Parts: sequence; structure tokens; C-alpha cells
Amino acid sequence: MIKTGFERGSRRQLRIHVMPTKRFKTYAISLYAGIPLQETTVSSVALTPFVLRRGTASYPETIQFREQLEQMYGAGFGFDIYKRGDYQIVQFRMDTINDSFVSSTDSLLDRSFSFLGEVLTRPVMENGAFRGTYVQQERENVRKKLEAIVNDKIRYAGERCVEEMFKNEPFRLHPLGQRSDLDAIGPDSLYKAYEDWLANTSMDLYVVGDTSLEEVEGLVDRYFNLDRSSAAQYRRADVSAQPRDVQTVVERLDVNQGKLNMGFRTSITYSDDQYASALMYNGILGGYPHSKLFVNVREKASLAYYASSRYDGHKGLATIQSGIEIPNYEQAVSIIRQQLDDMRKGSISELEMSQTKAMIRNLLKEMQDSAFEMIAFDFNRELSGKERTAEQLLEQVEAVSIKDVQEAAQTFNLDTIYFLRDQKEE
Repeated sequence: MIKTGFERGSRRQLRIHVMPTKRFKTYAISLYAGIPLQETTVSSVALTPFVLRRGTASYPETIQFREQLEQMYGAGFGFDIYKRGDYQIVQFRMDTINDSFVSSTDSLLDRSFSFLGEVLTRPVMENGAFRGTYVQQERENVRKKLEAIVNDKIRYAGERCVEEMFKNEPFRLHPLGQRSDLDAIGPDSLYKAYEDWLANTSMDLYVVGDTSLEEVEGLVDRYFNLDRSSAAQYRRADVSAQPRDVQTVVERLDVNQGKLNMGFRTSITYSDDQYASALMYNGILGGYPHSKLFVNVREKASLAYYASSRYDGHKGLATIQSGIEIPNYEQAVSIIRQQLDDMRKGSISELEMSQTKAMIRNLLKEMQDSAFEMIAFDFNRELSGKERTAEQLLEQVEAVSIKDVQEAAQTFNLDTIYFLRDQKEE
């Protein structure tokens, strides 16, 4: 694997991470802004980037905003909103072609920072607040995105399982907010919420490309008009992995296929030494096409249209998701529990171990070909406080034994069984 490293600095209470490299033909710029998940702020924070991308002080009309990107040789700009641990994170991304590949008189990196800095700190305003039409239109856009989750039953079942698992914790909240909040958000209240968010969010700026930490620090000074009193640090998520009585939630909607989801709590998080063992556990259980759930539940027993597992190392959470015929519920639960028992007993083959290690190895190596993937991996360090390079993680994965996976399996405790079924009575 290629050795990579970020140089680190800070400006205006914003942490800066730069990887100087000539490997890529573009500059990859990523700005992470994270704030604790809270019922009172989740919807306004989610709505903010939708409004910010509509226009700025210099380019107040959305068409002007987009034309500006075209003039930078088709620079890419976008954002994501998601949750990591107990944080709601807004990530802005830009990718701009390296100056040496175009005949531009201006530095495209300079122009990218000018653009991103203005998006973040100089939005288009009317009467001392956000432009009303933009707030109204983007409010409807977010509402439609939240409604679309209900229509996507696989996604809906996954969200509802987590919601039930964490019903007394902020983690139950969806990163796009709550539909019930939207009508009350107007241009004035959203602008006030935006100012609070800008002042208090944890900010990390990443740049990968043919540049230097010194150059990026200068660009931040020039274009990021931030007035922040402190640089907020991320705190580790509250992880409660104590075994509890398993709760079963059955929900009835107009569906033809049952959605069976299970949620587990584990004490192993990204910052733990057992993290590589937990990755292996998830991979063998349901992370890949050779895994136990796929082979035994879907192929051999023909009980599921799909069956897989996911592991969230920032929250100490694992989930199983499967699509089944509604009458097969008891049988499917039974055979899934059998796979869980096998993992706890260490009934794992050397082939399952080697195939899973190969899959994780390939993912970590492919990551080196994407600047944004390398950025995302490094951001885990900021979130968790754990220094671990991709090379170190790969070494730890290669060293995991069957006994290590078995020990990790003991920490994954079933918490919630969620079943989405039809409205017919038995």
C-alpha cells in the first residue's frame, strides 16, 4: 500500500488537514461540520446546506451559482448530511482540476476556496435573513426526501429498527431532521440557527492535491470569514452495550414482502484495539456475498430475498437486514439466531476467514485510489481520537484469529427485532 500522510494545522478555530501529492489530476476539498444530534437543532441544521447551495452574496441566483462552477472547468460541488456516533455531520465537497492541466491564468485552488468560503459564510440575504423563496423551496425539498424514506420500505425498516433501539437517545433522530419541524422554520429562525451552527460546529477542512499546508492556511485566512471563539472537539459516543431484554416490534403497512431487521449493541468501537476483530465479525456474519447470512439464510434455506449485516464502529451498533415472505418470520428468526450462535461458538472456517480478510484488504487498497476515500478514512481519527492508518488497520485485520472473532462475537448483544409486515390478520 502507498504510504500517505496528512499535515495538520489550524486557522480561525478550524482544523486543517492537507495531503500534498502529485498523484491526482484534481484537488479534493472536503469540509466536515459536526454538531451533537439534538431534537431542537436537527431539522434546522439539515435544512441549512440546502439553502446555502442556492446562492451567495456574489452569485445570488442559483443559475449564477452553477455557472461559476462551470467557469472553473466544471468543478464539482456537493454536500452530504449524515450521523456518526452522536453527531450530525454536514460535509461539503469540491473537486477542481489541478492548475497544471489547464490554461488558466488564475489559481483554480484559490478560486475554489473563494467559492467554498463564500458558500459557507456569505449566503444570499434579504431583510437580514435568508432569502424567503429559497427557504420555502428547500423546506419542501427536505420534506420530500423524508417522505421518500417511507416509500423505500427497505430503508424505512432500517431506520425504524434504529429508531426503536435508541428511542430514548438522540441517535434515534434522522440526520435530515423531522417533518413535523419544517413548517415552523422560516427565513429568520433558520438564519439565527445557521449563525449558531457556524459558531459552534466542529470544523475539519481536508485538501488532497498538489499544494501545501502553508498555502491552504493562507487561503483559509483569506476566504473563510469565520468568527469562532473556540474549536469544538468531538466527544466519543455514549456506548451502552449491556445485555437487555430483547424487544420485538411488529409494524403493519401495505407491503407484500416482510422486512426483518435486528439491532445489536457492542462495546467495541472504532477506537478499540478489538476494532479489526469486529470488522471481521461483521464480514463473516453478513458483510459480503460469502458470509453466513447470505449463504445459509438466502441461498441454502431460500428464506430471504436479501440478507446482510452492517457495523457502525462509531456507535457500537450492528444491524441485520433481510427481506422475507411474511409467513416465514419464525423460521427466519430461528436460522439467523443459529448463525449468531455459531459465531459465538467460534464455528468459523478458515475459508470464511481468508475470504473476509481478502475483501477488507481489497477495500483498503482501493481506498488509496480515491482522494475522498482517504479523507473519509482519516476523518475517523478526528471523530474517535484514535490514531490508526489504513496500513495499520490492514496489519491488524491480517493478524485476527478465529478466537479473536469469537471473542468479539461475545460483545454483540441482540437488542431489538423489528418486523415490517402486511396488514392482514393471521
